[in-house]
Amino acid sequence: MSVHPVPADKTASKLIDLQQIFTWLLADGIVDKVDVKMRFTAAQGILRNAALTMHPLTAVAQSKLTSALPPHRLLSLDMLTEWMAGKVKLPFYRIDPLKIDFTTVADVMSASYASRFHILPVELSATDLIVATAEPYAVEWQAEIAKITRRTVKLVIASPLDIAQYTAQFFTLAKSIKGAHKLNGQDAGSRNNFEQLVELGKGNRQVDANDQHIINIVDWLWQYAFEQRASDIHLEPKRDFSAIRFRIDGILHQVYQVPATVMIAMTARIKLLGRMDVIEKRRPLDGRIKTRTPQGQEIELRLSTLPTAFGEKMVMRIFDPEVVVKTLPELGFPPADAVRWDQLTKRSHGIVLVTGPTGSGKTTTLYTTLKALATSEVNVCTVEDPIEMVEPAFNQMQIQHGIDLTFADGVRALMRQDPDIIMVGEIRDLATAEMAIQAALTGHLVLSTLHTNDAPSAVLRLLELGVPYYLLESTLIGIMAQRLVRTLCSHCKTPDGTLLDDVWTNLTEGFDIPKPAAVYRPVGCPECRHTGFRGRTGLYELLTVSQAFSKSIKAETDIHELRQQSIRDGMKPLRIAGALKVVEGVTTVDEVLKVTSALT
Repeated sequence: MSVHPVPADKTASKLIDLQQIFTWLLADGIVDKVDVKMRFTAAQGILRNAALTMHPLTAVAQSKLTSALPPHRLLSLDMLTEWMAGKVKLPFYRIDPLKIDFTTVADVMSASYASRFHILPVELSATDLIVATAEPYAVEWQAEIAKITRRTVKLVIASPLDIAQYTAQFFTLAKSIKGAHKLNGQDAGSRNNFEQLVELGKGNRQVDANDQHIINIVDWLWQYAFEQRASDIHLEPKRDFSAIRFRIDGILHQVYQVPATVMIAMTARIKLLGRMDVIEKRRPLDGRIKTRTPQGQEIELRLSTLPTAFGEKMVMRIFDPEVVVKTLPELGFPPADAVRWDQLTKRSHGIVLVTGPTGSGKTTTLYTTLKALATSEVNVCTVEDPIEMVEPAFNQMQIQHGIDLTFADGVRALMRQDPDIIMVGEIRDLATAEMAIQAALTGHLVLSTLHTNDAPSAVLRLLELGVPYYLLESTLIGIMAQRLVRTLCSHCKTPDGTLLDDVWTNLTEGFDIPKPAAVYRPVGCPECRHTGFRGRTGLYELLTVSQAFSKSIKAETDIHELRQQSIRDGMKPLRIAGALKVVEGVTTVDEVLKVTSALT
């Protein structure tokens, strides 16, 4: 990003006002001369009625101003801020909390100083200090900060609401981390790793998990994870520091580094809330927490710890309850496959399998399906390891290895509970497979998961476990393999010409799918944190077991014969599902090849 100091002739202390903004809007044709008075009055009324000091840009955004220029979009605060940055010839800066070392920038000035001038330091290097502001002409503070920091102060324009929000959060969090670290003085005395260093004369007192500083840090961690759409939070102890990482859209991002003592206390705090054994650090532990977002939405976190060379590592998997209320098309199902899947799962008996690697969305698909099936007229029971999301519409049971309650034992117990639909978390062994088949033979619909590369391979996997082929022939009614691919950001994706003929031919080999006239490529913008992708969608390979397919299941089954028969029965392989998403402009060929490369 190119940033520059404020021009010398613009250093007068002057706040941007509503009149200045509307003068610019009128000059750029964003507001018509006919409407300008009405629009100005509306924004003025919002500004006058604001409980706190409001930036005029915020008032304009809240007035729901629509641009007079094509395509006549509603102007959001971010759009207005970026537009104003162009008017004052300064770079627009989208504050990304994942990319700011707030402990370092918080050392530049006090929270009260930043609040007084409505500024926020966002980047600090050996020579430069970049400061975000929404008041480019009110810079009486600039010379003072430049002198104190001995750096060149460069301004960027950011949303006034973001500046206010992150000023409060960053300084509070930096204070909490420093306070928690100060309680112990040094990291080395309390590190719990295989390279323990004992310093004579140093205290070995641990930071208290219930210390207010630690409570603030953990609350911030969860809040940021929810805001950034993270699916997992990783707390990773290292030799000299501890790292916090978020998995967003399937990719891990470094968020922050904290002192080892602070990480130990954070882990202890989370274990305490998850009703886990805080003292036990020598073996892996599991737990769960239900919490609530600032917007009031309940979210479940599944906790898992692992002893490592440098201490206790923790991963928190975030389960959003809103996922299970999505429809199949919202998950990425093509309309035709959604109809076929509904027909399969509404059968009165039989086995339906969902296959794919860990993290491919199998659980989401099953929960979404069961949620739709769980009416007051049916009894839906599940046996899981562990229960992923607590859902009141189901009767859920968790297996317990400590008391020898296995999947097979769970299914056996559920059979005496008058079930209509049984969901088995995973078929891992012959005993579980046999109980699932027994349930299907006695008139129940059984849904479960397997770890295989594609749908036809599930048959081979069950045969390898020792299931007789004739039982599969009589109970198996459908198999679906799935993957998740990142979707292109709708705000910044751009056409990128046409694909090479050989690339498209290799991707769609054996299927007559017209090559798209144009494909899209990722660009990167503030909405997607400059990755070019935002969110993920599913690729689905749905195999409906036909009579011809059943006859192909034999003791010595040929997987190639099964695959060819399933295609004749209407199954589209995962790579074809991906190719169709490319045609729709949803994702890229590279993303499809990344998740389906093992199938080629």
